[in-house]
Formats: sequence, C-alpha cells, structure tokens
Amino acid sequence: MAKPQLSPQARRNRNLGAICAIGFLGMVGAAYASVPLYKAFCQLTGFDGVVRKAEAAPDTVLDRQLLIRFDTNVRALPWTFKAEQTSQSVRIGETGLAYFKVTNNGSAPMTGRAMYNVVPESAGAYFQKLECFCFSDQTIAAGETIEFPVVYFVDPKYADDFETKGKPEVTLSYTFFPSVDAEKASRRADASQAKVPSALGGHTNAGL
Repeated sequence: MAKPQLSPQARRNRNLGAICAIGFLGMVGAAYASVPLYKAFCQLTGFDGVVRKAEAAPDTVLDRQLLIRFDTNVRALPWTFKAEQTSQSVRIGETGLAYFKVTNNGSAPMTGRAMYNVVPESAGAYFQKLECFCFSDQTIAAGETIEFPVVYFVDPKYADDFETKGKPEVTLSYTFFPSVDAEKASRRADASQAKVPSALGGHTNAGL
C-alpha cells in the first residue's frame, strides 16, 4: 500500500522539526563541553582573573614593586584555611613564596580542591604560579594541619599593559570546595561494594 504523499507545508514542518531537534542536541552537547573548554581557556589566557601555571620564571626583573594580598575562603568543608602572611611586596618578574595553612576540624578525612582567581581580573594574564596546591585534590585527615607553599611571579608584561601598568596591588584569592572527583569516586566505590554477593546469598547490603 502506497504511503500518502505529504503536502509541501507538512514536509516543511517535518524538516523544520528535524533541524530544531538537531540544533537542540547540539546546544546540549556544547553546554556540557563548554565548562572544561572554558576552564582550559581561562587557565591558558588568564581570562576572568584565572591564574595561569608557568613552567619557568622570567629572566627579567623590573625595578617596580607590587603589593600582593592574599585572601582565603572555605565552602561546605569543616576546615580552617588561612594565609600565613596577609600580603607581600615583590618586584615585577621576581619569584615570590607564600605559605597557606589548612586544618581539618572534622571527624573524618576529607578531600577538597581550591579554586582561585586574582583581582583585578586584568592581572590574571600576568600572575602565574610555578608551584601551587590548587591544581589537584588535597586530602586531609581528621584533626590534621597541612602547610602548603605557593611559588608565583608577575610577568614583566604587566608593566606594559594599559589595563594593569597603573595598578600597584594584586589580590590572590583561594576558596576550598569539597572535591567533586572524590565524591564521584566514593559513590562508585559504594555502588561496587553493594553489588558484591555475600556468603549467605544476596548482597552485602541486604538485610537479614
């Protein structure tokens, strides 16, 4: 039996619907991909005040001082997080060393990761780190205190950029959050353990 022929209007509506569906799926995929891409872009360029990671210190040190201020915050973790110095004065291009102390006041080990940025945002392209605790998860035992060093410098190009050359201060701000990766790993481990058969039959989480 022959299929009924669609009218030109019906064909246009069908094609339009297919195009809209493809566009919607594309936008959803782009939304999921945009977060890591945006983060990578910010870390590469220093956009939005995100601090860049460097491989080596610059060869040039300018005879101009900058005041570097340090700010610390904690979200959803029973931790005490403080900078051991509120500020430092360094020359542009000079390597600076700052220390931060974190204490886990909870009753169990916890894993956190520090997010960071600088103010003013225009300084993000020039404030770079050689060593930092913020690039990976940090697990701290209950009651434990850990000291973290940060080795940083401000690129000499800071002094030439019209958006930064007149700014004498930069604030480096950290915020510790619970680690998303650690939470996911814990859920996977719990789910895997729940599926292990017990000697009595059933699963280990089954009630007797």
